[in-house]
Amino acid sequence: MSEFRKLSDDFYASPQVTPQEISEAAAMGVTLVVNNRPDGEAPDQPPGADIEAATRAAGMDYLAIPIGSAGFSEPQVEKLQDALAGAEGPVLGFCRSGTRSTLLWSLARARTGEDPEAISEAAASAGYDVSPVRPAMDMFAARTRE
Repeated sequence: MSEFRKLSDDFYASPQVTPQEISEAAAMGVTLVVNNRPDGEAPDQPPGADIEAATRAAGMDYLAIPIGSAGFSEPQVEKLQDALAGAEGPVLGFCRSGTRSTLLWSLARARTGEDPEAISEAAASAGYDVSPVRPAMDMFAARTRE
């Protein structure tokens, strides 16, 4: 059973998914799976290529935006922002716990000008704390008002 957590009508965050859980995402209407976990992060982690193959076999798109120990960069945020804008349905982002996917989603939404407080509340209602990236969210949102 998956642990997909709804952050918005068009985005779910999840801990590590397995190829078997991909069909559940497809049944929910997900059209894009975003892998935010670098390959080889843990020995028990399914390879990204296996998740990608299952995703494509289920008729969905796949995108890898790995977030490693170096943290977040603006190109990663922009890549997710573009992916969300181009998605033709809900998106599922995953990493080890779902936190990096949530933080990246939060930054991407703030970069479009969405209210950081509303983003924070949506993440909190799904069980995630975005306070580590809140200053960057505020900065991105302020840029859209300039």
